[in-house]
Amino acid sequence: MMLRVFTLLCFAFVGQVSHAGTLSWVSQDRWVTVAKVIDGDTFTTRKKEKVRLLGINTPEKRHETSAAEPFGQAAKLGLQKLIAGKQVRLSFDQERQDKYGRTLAHVYLRDGLWINAEMLRLGFAHVYTFAPNISAAKELIKFEQTAIQENKGIWQHKRWRVLKLEDLNSAMLGQFRLMRGEVSIFDKRAWRFKLGKLMVSVPKKYRKGFKAGLDIVKGEHVLVRGRLRMTRKGQWYMSIHTPSDISH
Repeated sequence: MMLRVFTLLCFAFVGQVSHAGTLSWVSQDRWVTVAKVIDGDTFTTRKKEKVRLLGINTPEKRHETSAAEPFGQAAKLGLQKLIAGKQVRLSFDQERQDKYGRTLAHVYLRDGLWINAEMLRLGFAHVYTFAPNISAAKELIKFEQTAIQENKGIWQHKRWRVLKLEDLNSAMLGQFRLMRGEVSIFDKRAWRFKLGKLMVSVPKKYRKGFKAGLDIVKGEHVLVRGRLRMTRKGQWYMSIHTPSDISH
């Protein structure tokens, strides 16, 4: 119900913008019919267009070169249950295609259900945002946090649970993870801070997206999201790309 109310409020706002004579978001949206669900965040239309749900990521299914991740099949089945064979509305952010040629969209049912957020609410996905397509990031994080608090879906499994600093181990290298910890060092000029043994930084090419800079203080607890890496000297690090990659 909350998802439907949120969507209807958005419709009301968009309608006012359209009547005011400015660019209408509605005119950019379009309807498609779902032909096949590929995995938990991707589907094809009857016109063979491949659509990737914006702002979220779901566990991978089994591929020829890699094993399935926990909840990969469950996420696919969850999306199938929501949209298989249905007409859905595609709504766009600033960039409409990724480097693989997939259409990037927020997806809605006829009754207004926001599918991207619903996959988060059900615990089938985690938030996964990249500039400039971040307009819905704050709302999506709310649904993710609710699923984490309720221990739904992927958040029940050790592969996806929010990590503490003491949980870090070499098996996690290369994984996209959520981690919570206390800021022990903050170097504002270098755009980096430490959570215990994890160094977190914002690469130069992404800094313009942080209009308020890194809004943190030493001693506070934050949650960060990104891919876990390690330097040649054995230093754990994580690069964050948008303001939504860090939560207070």
